[in-house]
Amino acid sequence: MKKTLYLGTLLLLSSTLLFTSCSNDDANSTDISQQIAAIENNVASGNWVVTNFNDSGIDETADFSGYVFRFDTNGTLTATSTANTLTGNWSVTNDSNNSNDDSSSDSDDIDFNIFFPVPDSSDFADLNDDWDVVSLTATRLELIDISGGDGSTDRLLFEKN
Repeated sequence: MKKTLYLGTLLLLSSTLLFTSCSNDDANSTDISQQIAAIENNVASGNWVVTNFNDSGIDETADFSGYVFRFDTNGTLTATSTANTLTGNWSVTNDSNNSNDDSSSDSDDIDFNIFFPVPDSSDFADLNDDWDVVSLTATRLELIDISGGDGSTDRLLFEKN
């Protein structure tokens, strides 16, 4: 009888822990989904300019001077200057299931992805990455990327034009 009671209690405790864990995962997933939607809605309104781009300690902001960036709701990213237009893609994704992700907070589980189909020699190739969102306001988007290879840090700051 004691053995049955012990097994029943153990089963009940295990079930409670299992269901509690699932509900927390669902809550975190919903929270991240809401954060992603907020980021997407914010950047898809208006035009943006790069006000700071620091590539591994080197200020390369001038490479994007004169360009206006538009993040369209269909995932198209357009960078336009008086002399040139480049078209790429952007997205915001949940990276919490990535086993290579070394981040520890929920906000670090959100990737702001930028891709321009350009040669590696193009300045715009430096923007191609899965950036972490550092901060977001109605007029400012601050991104960071820490290289997996050498640990160098890139910083990218967009401000609404």
